[in-house]
Amino acid sequence: MSFVVDNITVTAEGRAVVRGLTLSVDPGAAVAIIGANGAGKSEAVLGLAGVLPVTDGKVQIDGQDITNQTPDSIRKAGVAVVPEGHQVLDRLTVDENLRAAGALLREGLEDTLADVYTRFPELAERKSQNAGSLSGGQQQMVAISHALMCRPKFLVIDEMSLGLAPLVVKRLIKAIETLKAEGLGIVLIEQFTDLALSVCEHAIIMRNAEVTYAGASDVLRDNPKELEKGYFGAPEDR
Repeated sequence: MSFVVDNITVTAEGRAVVRGLTLSVDPGAAVAIIGANGAGKSEAVLGLAGVLPVTDGKVQIDGQDITNQTPDSIRKAGVAVVPEGHQVLDRLTVDENLRAAGALLREGLEDTLADVYTRFPELAERKSQNAGSLSGGQQQMVAISHALMCRPKFLVIDEMSLGLAPLVVKRLIKAIETLKAEGLGIVLIEQFTDLALSVCEHAIIMRNAEVTYAGASDVLRDNPKELEKGYFGAPEDR
């Protein structure tokens, strides 16, 4: 079982916003996609989620081609995406949010809901509260829980730490590490490199819609010049 992205091109308004992205994630492993604002990271997420068209290459899970399928079909196949921006259904309670997200389940809704509340006790304490009135960190917990309600095999999270306090980010990272240990494959899209490289074994750097580095995370952790080169290019290219 693996989640494979094979040399994809993603387009928006007729323009390529991602070119040549390749990655492979196994159960219990994590890959980081990092880069500056405008590098193409979020557009890559939208392509994987079935929101933007993939005009070249393939996206597969366990050999099944899910390229350009609907978001619901991609979730059913086992890939759940957490978009950027702590997206929740503001006027619904926490519990209503999660039950709506679990609508794709044919059975086991209550067990899945109980599991999510065990992972995030903060949400269990606020299950009757409107999601729009939660803090940013709590809304991000709801957004991640949305994805978990479909019992995915792979989780793609876009800018998990954006706008959140360090203590909240630490709490979320602990949850991600637990999910990894339980066998969930993770793709973590982040602007904050230290955070992403601390969680993920493999890393991809994007710049100007293209991949400039793909390899082990510890190479970037141990060699800041390699990280800088991936972000900004070699000195002669600047």
